[in-house]
Amino acid sequence: MSFRSVISNLSMAALALAAASALTSPVHAAAPESNDPIKIALFDWTSVNLNAKILGGILEKLGYTVEYPTADYLSSLTTGLTNGDLDVGLEFWDTTAGEAMKASDATGQTERLGKLGPKAKEEWWFPEYMKEKCPGLPNWEALKDPKCAEAFSTAETAPKGRYLGGPVTWEGFDDERVEALKLPFTVIHAGTDAAMFAELDSAYQRKAPIMLWIYSPHWAPAKYKGEWVEFPEYTPECYTDPKWGTNPDAKYDCGKPHGEIWKYSWSGMKDKWPVAYKVAKAYTIDTDELNKMSGEIDLGGKTPEDVAAAWIAAHEADWKAWAQ
Repeated sequence: MSFRSVISNLSMAALALAAASALTSPVHAAAPESNDPIKIALFDWTSVNLNAKILGGILEKLGYTVEYPTADYLSSLTTGLTNGDLDVGLEFWDTTAGEAMKASDATGQTERLGKLGPKAKEEWWFPEYMKEKCPGLPNWEALKDPKCAEAFSTAETAPKGRYLGGPVTWEGFDDERVEALKLPFTVIHAGTDAAMFAELDSAYQRKAPIMLWIYSPHWAPAKYKGEWVEFPEYTPECYTDPKWGTNPDAKYDCGKPHGEIWKYSWSGMKDKWPVAYKVAKAYTIDTDELNKMSGEIDLGGKTPEDVAAAWIAAHEADWKAWAQ
């Protein structure tokens, strides 16, 4: 073999080794464009915190430093994401954050990164066994019947029905809805998301009366048999114009809005951390997968970090492609 052939073969071997190394070496932002931590918001429900840990775990594998500040859901859109306290928020629901998102967009200091994937639904919900006591359900007008309302009552609200709403920070306008639709119900706000679903589980096991705020994506609609109340369909005018709807003197005489779940970032993220920005913008998740993983945390006792790590390992090809 000639000297030139030996050199050529060695060169080819070196190129092959380099190519193999490139395929097996971890993907990373050439070096983190900034060593400052990327702050991903945690809120007060399971799925959003799981999504935060998934995205954060991906970014950590790409070489970034990530922090997870706990933030207020709605005000984060107009304070945390605009003043540098937060860099990313992953679940802003059309159902509850529509007005806050409009206000955030108007600041010019945040960016709507796109849809997370799952469709958002939130509404009053009741177990199937309650239809025997209020056979007109799921039509909302059945709730105006004092006998039906009393079937949902507790000692603290009787003879009015009891509606268990989400934490006050979620808004949702349930107090206004009860007044506008003249429903004989008292609204009680759960202290936390976990407390709300613990109360549902307890009532369901005993077939006790309960009417509460259930949202999807979530594991609860799959675990418990029940239905959402069918209120007059939401339109933007329902929340702004008293003349719209069944009550000409009040706003909120309709159901909650349905829609998308959105991701947001601080507007400077794309310049400060371009690769992390690309990943956050590309990040999506499947509804059934999210429901299953949320159940593993809430019902199975797993930690968000462990569930996130499993997702990251299973979807390595996806997030590596997002970082290219």
